[in-house]
Amino acid sequence: MQLLTEELRAALPALYGQEGNKNPTVYAKFFTPDSNWTWFITEGGQEEDDYIFFCYVIGFEEEWGYSALSELESVRGPLNLPIERDLNFKPGPFEEVLRRYRKERGEQA
Repeated sequence: MQLLTEELRAALPALYGQEGNKNPTVYAKFFTPDSNWTWFITEGGQEEDDYIFFCYVIGFEEEWGYSALSELESVRGPLNLPIERDLNFKPGPFEEVLRRYRKERGEQA
């Protein structure tokens, strides 16, 4: 599956484009189908030889950070499945997206 489509590339604000916004727009959701890792993508940009995303990552911890497209494309979960882009994801403000995510998982929002 292609993580970075032309449509997503065109929609994403440049890196630091939403800096200071306490409730930035999330444009895409990536996830591992065979583990509990999720990336909520808010910004992106080409940096030297790679495309870099700024995102909220839910994995061992929950934190904001940067992820390289090449790294995301190379990661495999415990069943050797690649990261996927959620084709049904609806972009929205971070707080709303996180609330939706937790509700879908049966977690307290």
